[in-house]
Amino acid sequence: MKKLLLAGLLAALSATAAADTIEMKVYGLVCGFCAQGIEKTLRKNPATEDVVVSLEDKLVAIATHPGQDISDAELTQALTDAGYDVKGIARTQRSMTDIRAALKKDTK
Repeated sequence: MKKLLLAGLLAALSATAAADTIEMKVYGLVCGFCAQGIEKTLRKNPATEDVVVSLEDKLVAIATHPGQDISDAELTQALTDAGYDVKGIARTQRSMTDIRAALKKDTK
């Protein structure tokens, strides 16, 4: 019983330790079609829960389903194959609601 409890606790801790949001600086975004294409590409990944693309901020943010992740290599490959240049990837705990609010604030 103790082993089962410990295993469950470790699984819960590792799931919460993984970042739920991946923020990327992406260059080459020039129009709404670029944003739509990136969003469509990233939503194909089963780990993706939500996507935000900001042309002005050169930001692509992905929320993953709890306990799931997408590797930096996989993200970089998908975006470079689509013709974009990934300048940086950060894993954060910032919610998509916070990201959207910050982007709206920047445009005012």
